[in-house]
Amino acid sequence: MATSRDLILAIDYGTQSVRALLFDPQGNLLAKARMPVEPYFSTAPGLAEQEPEYFWRSLCQACQQLWGMLSPEVGKERIAAVALTTQRSTVINLDKNGQPLRPAIVWLDQRRTEGLKPVGGLWGLIFRLTGMTETVAYLQAEAEANWLRVHQPEIWKNTYKYLLLSGYLTYRLTGKFVDSVACQVGYLPFDYKKQCWAGPLDWKWQAVPMDPAILPELVPAAGLLGEITAQASAETGIPAGLPLIAAAADKACEVIGAGCVHPQVACLSYGTTATINTTHRRYVEAIPLIPPYPSAVPGAYTLEIQIYRGFWMVSWFKQEFGLPEQQQAEMLGVEPEELFDHLVEQVPAGSQGLILQPYWSPGLKVPGPEARGAVIGFGDVHTRAHFYRAILEGLAYALREGKERTEQRTGIKISEIRVAGGGSQSRCAMQITADVFGLPVSRPHVYEASGLGAAIDAAVGLGMYPNFETAVAQMTRTGDTFEPDPKVHQLYDELYQGVYKNMYSRLQPLYNQIRKIVRHNPLT
Repeated sequence: MATSRDLILAIDYGTQSVRALLFDPQGNLLAKARMPVEPYFSTAPGLAEQEPEYFWRSLCQACQQLWGMLSPEVGKERIAAVALTTQRSTVINLDKNGQPLRPAIVWLDQRRTEGLKPVGGLWGLIFRLTGMTETVAYLQAEAEANWLRVHQPEIWKNTYKYLLLSGYLTYRLTGKFVDSVACQVGYLPFDYKKQCWAGPLDWKWQAVPMDPAILPELVPAAGLLGEITAQASAETGIPAGLPLIAAAADKACEVIGAGCVHPQVACLSYGTTATINTTHRRYVEAIPLIPPYPSAVPGAYTLEIQIYRGFWMVSWFKQEFGLPEQQQAEMLGVEPEELFDHLVEQVPAGSQGLILQPYWSPGLKVPGPEARGAVIGFGDVHTRAHFYRAILEGLAYALREGKERTEQRTGIKISEIRVAGGGSQSRCAMQITADVFGLPVSRPHVYEASGLGAAIDAAVGLGMYPNFETAVAQMTRTGDTFEPDPKVHQLYDELYQGVYKNMYSRLQPLYNQIRKIVRHNPLT
């Protein structure tokens, strides 16, 4: 009796772990293997690198672990296709033989290249007239390719292919230097409006000079990247010859995995970086010169406003202030984060006037490169429990500000909120979000929303569904929903409108002074 191929293997390589996930056409997660990973190693302050082979080896281990978990009814012979989604902006240099020339530079890396030649000519004039010169200079300084070109010229000279992590793992799986259009998020000469490599006259080639030949071929989401090679099959256990269908970067996959394919429905991602994303068919820059990223839906755009340190701040709090919870969690055999909800419950909404602005890392434009974090309103009643609740409230305030900016730029009101990512597992964080936004807030039906989004791309690519609207309707649904408390929302609204929205403009001159003093003082 022939077995129908009706399952999709989604591989999700995030910052903290790599997951091998098996989905059916209804979006049910049938099996899951999770392999924790070391996000990076650091040889100097601010550097974040990882060996490319480590990425591949971890992916192989996750897949091999998955096969041992399958039941007789759910076997490898039922897999119809593979889809891959990864963390964004991690870059890898390969030589002509496909071998890494150096460790990957991970997206958390903080190296900068100062003193680069500014973009000149007509583009330079345009940037000066529009006040964008500093933003472009910031982009140049942040670009990993510029650092490599200046500080490791031999490696840059010998780079045959310059790939994102998605492109590297696609190469290991298929033997082809190809990547998904929807994975191109980083400091690369990419035209976000046309969703292809930038044209020859685009300013990005001046800002990040490179030979176009070192970039991979691009395939639209839901298109065919290649087939699993015999070598990849031997190492991963994935059947050889299966198609690898183009998906998208993890945030973009998370958006459609949460069911957010219409601009009225926003996806909040409570991950290492916290974001608010909406899907649009029209190109709109929520912040000027900061483009919308490619959506996991071909030809569409994901408008994104991000809080770079996001739920990293929870890890920071755990490390700096969470020793009691860490010790108690070890005794109980649970994760420390589970106990932090008890801290939140000890404190009333509004944290008794303690307000946090979560700019623990600077931004490009809003906030600008001078931005820093701030906490105001301290009094003798405040404890570390207040501080932790203020972190969650501050992140919700910042994302509400992102919602309002998105609505203002697009003219479309956001009426529904879905929340994905690790922070969505906190009931307190979900309730705070509902109360700050004044809207019902729902979790997706599965925690692995980015993996599900990749599976949706594969399902459409295989022809299981005729379009993304149908696929998303069939494969996603909401789980727990948290309703806002009107009285709590009124309190949060007063704090948000009267205090939070004024913090950045009032503190910005001081941030500029701090930046000026620290930059030129050898003691810092």
